[in-house]
Amino acid sequence: MRFTDNEINPKQLSPLNLAFIGDCVYEMLVRESLIAEANRPVNDLHKLSVNYVSAKAQTAAFDKIKDSLSEEELSVFKRGRNAKTGHNPKSATTGEYHIATGVEALFGYLYLNGEKERIKELFEIIWN
Repeated sequence: MRFTDNEINPKQLSPLNLAFIGDCVYEMLVRESLIAEANRPVNDLHKLSVNYVSAKAQTAAFDKIKDSLSEEELSVFKRGRNAKTGHNPKSATTGEYHIATGVEALFGYLYLNGEKERIKELFEIIWN
């Protein structure tokens, strides 16, 4: 499901543009999963979500899905991971930050490509 009718070819976007939208997609998956578990105070939801959307957590998420990725998906991940971000992470290593960027790029690519079921498959592996 897309929110706009804009024609966007994810293959023509930079990996950082893919990561920009993928960050939002990934966080939305985490937030929806958390509220599906229990009706909690918002402050608690925020604290829990940080455990899933941090660079360290996304590095662990990649470890869970890496063997399930197609060649194309792995290629998108690597483009994101290898992108020059120009950012020094505060709460993660540079390597973790780059892996997290790769994960976000992958989710952004899948979202823009309309691959909702694939997003759900990968996220289910991560969440469980």
